Amino acid sequence: MSRELLKQLRPKIPTLIEDTSTSVSEQFQNLTLRPILKLQHELLVAIFHQYIKLRKGTFHQLSDKMKLEYIRHSIQEDAKFKAMLIGLVVGHFTISEWQLYSLEEKELRRRLVELIIQRVQSHFAVEDMEI
Repeated sequence: MSRELLKQLRPKIPTLIEDTSTSVSEQFQNLTLRPILKLQHELLVAIFHQYIKLRKGTFHQLSDKMKLEYIRHSIQEDAKFKAMLIGLVVGHFTISEWQLYSLEEKELRRRLVELIIQRVQSHFAVEDMEI
């Protein structure tokens, strides 16, 4: 798939503009990571639902505060699960995005994991409110 087609698949986030006064990592977060995560939101949530189902569903008996901690801990500490979620995003990079990511991998991976945690946590916070 061409670079332009990959980028066209991503949803536009109007509040995110290219700002030369921000760091390269922050620009990459806002212009690449956030749109990909928005595009992959439903799959990300479905994968997390499957993750908690495979662990016998104790998640749903937790308090709201403990659910947020469970999400954070699962994504940060389960190395295979974290790698799969990172791959879900990295698979949508263009070659130039991958090259930039690989140069700043430690910082961008940290940002990506935090964004994934926030996205899953916000989904479950909303889901709990709807019940």
